[in-house]
Amino acid sequence: MAIVILGRAKRRTIGGSGSVPPASNDNTAKTGGNCYNAPNKQTEIRARGNQVTQASDIEIARAAQLRPIEEIAAQLDIPPEAIIPYGRDKAKITTDYLNHANGRPDGKLILVTAISPTPAGEGKTTTTVGLGDGLSRIGKRVAICLREPSLGPCMGMKGGAAGGGHAQVVPMEDINLHFTGDMHAITAANNLLSAMIDNHIYWSNEAGLDLRRITWRRVVDMNDRALRQLTVGQGGPTNGFLRSEGFDISVASEVMAIFCLSKDLADLQKRLGEIVVGYTRDKKPVKAHELKAQGAMTALLKDALQPNLVQTLEGTPAFVHGGPFANIAHGANSLIATKFALKAADYVVTEAGFGADLGAEKFFDITCRKGEMTPSAAVIVATVRALKMHGGVGLKELGAENVEAIEKGGVNLARHIENLRQYGVPVIVAVNGFTSDTREEIAAVERIAAAAGAPVIACTHWADGGAGAQDLAQKVIDTIEGDAPPFRYLYPDTLPLWEKTRVIAQLIYRADDIIADAKVRAQFKALQKDGYGELPICVAKTQYSFSTDPALKGAPSGHVVPIREVRLAAGAEFVVVVCGDIMTMPGLPRRPAAEAIGVDQEGQIFGLS
Repeated sequence: MAIVILGRAKRRTIGGSGSVPPASNDNTAKTGGNCYNAPNKQTEIRARGNQVTQASDIEIARAAQLRPIEEIAAQLDIPPEAIIPYGRDKAKITTDYLNHANGRPDGKLILVTAISPTPAGEGKTTTTVGLGDGLSRIGKRVAICLREPSLGPCMGMKGGAAGGGHAQVVPMEDINLHFTGDMHAITAANNLLSAMIDNHIYWSNEAGLDLRRITWRRVVDMNDRALRQLTVGQGGPTNGFLRSEGFDISVASEVMAIFCLSKDLADLQKRLGEIVVGYTRDKKPVKAHELKAQGAMTALLKDALQPNLVQTLEGTPAFVHGGPFANIAHGANSLIATKFALKAADYVVTEAGFGADLGAEKFFDITCRKGEMTPSAAVIVATVRALKMHGGVGLKELGAENVEAIEKGGVNLARHIENLRQYGVPVIVAVNGFTSDTREEIAAVERIAAAAGAPVIACTHWADGGAGAQDLAQKVIDTIEGDAPPFRYLYPDTLPLWEKTRVIAQLIYRADDIIADAKVRAQFKALQKDGYGELPICVAKTQYSFSTDPALKGAPSGHVVPIREVRLAAGAEFVVVVCGDIMTMPGLPRRPAAEAIGVDQEGQIFGLS
């Protein structure tokens, strides 16, 4: 008999012939937590002929009894007049109330990150939600902060980003699709600037923009490889001037990064005006404020800048706001949402995108630096399956016990623990459990983590909700209440840009050095000379390896990091260093998730994960 498990983006078959398709190098791999745990009273199991089927994420979410959003807000003492309802189960927090909360003391900030992602899945968002529910179960006043999902990965390979199983934020369908319209507002603001650039050139080009040196690109919130490189202005003089152009995915836009790092509306408008859209013939930067674009861009983003409040399946308050990619941008939800959550709750659980080498490093060195926040603890999510994959085991063999592979692949986990301890942050490892995990395999993970200086807690939140992460929650509280060394950044502001990049490469990626051609080195020197030397570094590289080669699993060292390009994000106030082969517009896989998504005769969406 085949047992079919409906996971987040695909079915998992035990005893049958089902398999998980390998990740394409042209796409963001699925890293969500669709692990299957033994069913309990919370987990719906239904017989379908000779198959036993686990309810899918969308079925679990749809069956949930959501509480009115006013009740969720009341848990954080947010009055009804301070929220703007978007239906019955989601709302935005008013700007006036955000300002009103500024005088309160801050709660404790807990970061959830992960080992280097694999197609086997780690479940970072699922663990973030489960930990939040676990903290709520042990009587803590808690809020969760997450990024908004992008439609590109949702329709591509990764699926949605609302958690999974019984550790989800809801309404899942709304969050994964159009939600409150924030992503559309960011896309519109970005493309308004694009339109104003071409319009400025068409009528006068008083700023002297060199058509060969326009750096601003249009965006769309979809994986569409055909838009990566285009020629615009075709069709005659009335359509403008011919020039090369292209699209990025919306979450890679500098507007998204600015949106998530701005303190308020005034700061947002100032930062938008500082965007460098291109250069003159003598290589002088031209900024958005020279085109008088920042005011209208801010108007498009005014409502979007208010944080979105939703809830978990267990009624824990969750802010889902902003969503920059972590392998391109800084990979954290909005500062406005996190800073407000810290005022409203005693404990705030947030996540950083992809593995700790990207998400956590950028969260500490960019987000915490810009937001003047001090994290109290970091949770690294790992799965036995993913560690076996880092140890060389193929996808089809992950269900068999293999302690030797865990010990080999465990170097990836150990490296991440060692890296995060450099910041002075206490580290806890959460093992997101699968039914195929054995006692001996968990023991191997415990030995690896202990040797690197971190405790391990096995969790079953995917099947059990907050109850399955209650031990993790208690361990986090015990750790936070204990003595810890002071938090520190990886590098000081005053270190030159080239040296900052070298520090990240050597201390986080364990590379011997960084290399770049003369043109790139000249860009570093020019940025330093032009007064941008004190900005932090945002590395854009593959998420699948500590190196720039996605095929190098485990914990490679002694490699060299090649720097291909340097981009100034003057509005976001960081310098993007592009390493290796990384794309700002992903493509769809051979069989995109969109093929399985549809609407039934009753108007219900199916196939969304």
